[in-house]
Amino acid sequence: MEQKILVIGGTGKTGSRVAKNLSQLGHDVRIAGRKTMPAFDWENPDTYDAALKDMDRAYIVYYPDLAVPGARDAIRTLTDKALKAGLDKVVLLSGKGEKEAEACEQIVADSGLNYTIVRASWFNQNFSEGAFLEFILDGAVALPMPDAEIPFVDADDIAEVVAKVLLDDALNGETITATGPRKLTYREAVETMAAEIGREIHYQPISIEEFKDGMKAAGLPDSYVWLFSYLFEEVLGNPDNQEVSHDVQKVLGREATDFKDYVTKTLTTGVWNQEVHNT
Repeated sequence: MEQKILVIGGTGKTGSRVAKNLSQLGHDVRIAGRKTMPAFDWENPDTYDAALKDMDRAYIVYYPDLAVPGARDAIRTLTDKALKAGLDKVVLLSGKGEKEAEACEQIVADSGLNYTIVRASWFNQNFSEGAFLEFILDGAVALPMPDAEIPFVDADDIAEVVAKVLLDDALNGETITATGPRKLTYREAVETMAAEIGREIHYQPISIEEFKDGMKAAGLPDSYVWLFSYLFEEVLGNPDNQEVSHDVQKVLGREATDFKDYVTKTLTTGVWNQEVHNT
């Protein structure tokens, strides 16, 4: 049965992939963002109603992160409006090991809507579509927390999981933890990329303070400096958050994408090619 599905954050790493998957399956997808029609702006609750109108289900991605101040109020307002608008179900993208995000998860669970929570580890695509791409292009990755072992997860896997649980009510009320199949330190991830790309890329461990100073020097706003500091210190710094989950395999019936396979796949896009990037 065709569903009308709202994808909030539909131009982002997971949202764009979820929208594509659902469209290919024949569903009616409405992408919601500041530049869409109707427009959707997390900071303006007056935009929520038009985006939700006539929708059956919704995928919720809060930008920039559920840990930031204001997220709880926004999620509560959105879910209240979604229930009044007659939506049947929502899927929330959450962060693995974020206490603030878990508070937002509880708001969704208490909303009266059918729901599934998808908690994701750090994305592989941070190295190709996100904050760490420039490091790879420069050949020097300077990041804190060198001892953290991270079960990096692929955005394609997350999107496939989200599309499945949006459509399949068998996992209503469940929390799916999406990770990759193994843990890597930043050094191991960088060494894997260097070997596959075929050029030198060095990992340089730095302190949290040095990382914060670098972000400030780059002109990033204080809110981003705080968020990245929080994610490194509170999330990666907690060993409990570095565990591998097999939920991707449980939902999709196949093993999660390995980091090396992600690198091999991404090579074909040319994103790590200096000449392609700079032209």
